[in-house]
Amino acid sequence: MSASEAVHSETHEAHETYEKLVALLDERGAAYRVIEHEAEGGTEAVSRLRGHSPAQAAKCIVVMVKLGKKEKRYVLAVVSGDKRVDLGAIKGLLGGSYAGFASQDVAERLSQCVSGTILPFSFDPELELIVDPALLEHPEFFFNAARLDRSLALSTSDYLKVAGPRVEEIAAS
Repeated sequence: MSASEAVHSETHEAHETYEKLVALLDERGAAYRVIEHEAEGGTEAVSRLRGHSPAQAAKCIVVMVKLGKKEKRYVLAVVSGDKRVDLGAIKGLLGGSYAGFASQDVAERLSQCVSGTILPFSFDPELELIVDPALLEHPEFFFNAARLDRSLALSTSDYLKVAGPRVEEIAAS
């Protein structure tokens, strides 16, 4: 599927998620900019399109953590675009026995976004938001905003106030 076909296949729910995010940011007076660009979900490629270092891009991954035989929790792990998610660190934070990437359908249901456009915000109580502190070292950071062809540049201090993430070291080089 081409990038332009992917934009057209994005769900109505993802557009609602974008509108929900913008309404929340506006309501809370957050400083952000909307950036229109070619459809792209890869961190390095979209960082080039937006004109910044991958270190300023939020890479958002839904992680499933098994806590017992029948209990699991989901984490929205947000790291700098030049890092990887450290599954062992997340497993340890939650006291789990196993951590792995959530299946695509679960990730998209919980994040209310298609893969490649997941926001660094959780609108689902089942999805705990954990952000690596390295991303927060920049005055603003960038992310695809529930669409492959639209991103936001968001003030980091406003992000912390609005999203209220748990901040933990969850990134590996």
